[in-house]
Amino acid sequence: MKADINRSTPYIQSMVSCLSKVVDDGYKEDFIATREGLESSTTRKLYGPNDVKVVTSFRFEGFSDPHDSAVLYVLETSDGVKGTLIDGCGTLADPFVYKFILDVESRNEKLMVN
Repeated sequence: MKADINRSTPYIQSMVSCLSKVVDDGYKEDFIATREGLESSTTRKLYGPNDVKVVTSFRFEGFSDPHDSAVLYVLETSDGVKGTLIDGCGTLADPFVYKFILDVESRNEKLMVN
């Protein structure tokens, strides 16, 4: 039964492999987007958009359903904490993740222009 699930959702295997690789590279913290900002699941410390850099991101597409998609954000904070944030796509997207990442990217664009 498990093999059938894995064959029908290979993007999950890809995400797990990718997540394993970034954790091995030191991005071990699990972040949670909240109304107040980005929260460390370990320390409960909150970070604002000015405190976070998106190192890279990976998008994983569902094969049979476009709503079976997800994004893995690889993040680093101003105090050196490295971790990840995962979000769904489409109707499964978390509005807090969307707003926070948008704020981080907007801040980075302003820094590049100046």
